[in-house]
Amino acid sequence: MKQFVITPSAGKRLIAKALVSHTAVAEALKNGTVVIVAGTTNGYVAEEILKSLGISEGFPRKRFFRGITLPPSSAVTSEGRLIDESEFPGDVVITKGKWRKGKTIIDVIDELKAGDVILKGANAVDLHRKQAAILIGHPKAGTIVVALQAVLGRRVRLIMPVGLEKRVCSDLCCLAEKVNLPGAGGFRLFPVPGQVFTEIEAVQFLTGATAELIAAGGVCGAEGSCWLAISGTKEQEENAEKLLMSVAAEPAFSFN
Repeated sequence: MKQFVITPSAGKRLIAKALVSHTAVAEALKNGTVVIVAGTTNGYVAEEILKSLGISEGFPRKRFFRGITLPPSSAVTSEGRLIDESEFPGDVVITKGKWRKGKTIIDVIDELKAGDVILKGANAVDLHRKQAAILIGHPKAGTIVVALQAVLGRRVRLIMPVGLEKRVCSDLCCLAEKVNLPGAGGFRLFPVPGQVFTEIEAVQFLTGATAELIAAGGVCGAEGSCWLAISGTKEQEENAEKLLMSVAAEPAFSFN
């Protein structure tokens, strides 16, 4: 067994590298449509996928999000949106390997079909139950409700890249019942049926090794970090070490 510490930004990069090779994603990139809904983790995912296709030039990862969680700041609204969203590029929509620049999930939702893939980030993940949930600030519930038209209506696959720093230990449906009550303040919470894809799944997907979360936390830039224990064959552990070292120096996320 080997142990590694991984920062949230390194985790985003790790998840992104793994999703490039995800069987459903690779198939949809070749023969269908992949929609990468804007979000900070998905910015890394879009970057890696576009790079794999040789069409990443001009992709603005730093503003690839709608809502964002920041320290108390005058830069964001009470719904978590930037005051200035003029640099928002839209979602990334790729059909048969071609990037349809400027399109959003709203533009293409009616054409999606079984075999296509939607990648949508999350704000909470229950590792035990393999469930994820999304904070809702929009009065019509935002892009996830748009996505579910295709996911539930036409069996489009939903994959949810989400970092381990967003883990919660309670049942997300129970939490949602509490925070969604009439009269409650703040965001709503929406548990979503989709494939949860964290750093744990990324390590296993790329190396075959098993990753377990054994500790967390840090300071001086390591805030939100996770300690992973990696176990497997000698070759799997060595490959996991190479993989994690390759993303270890990923700089902290910044939108400026």
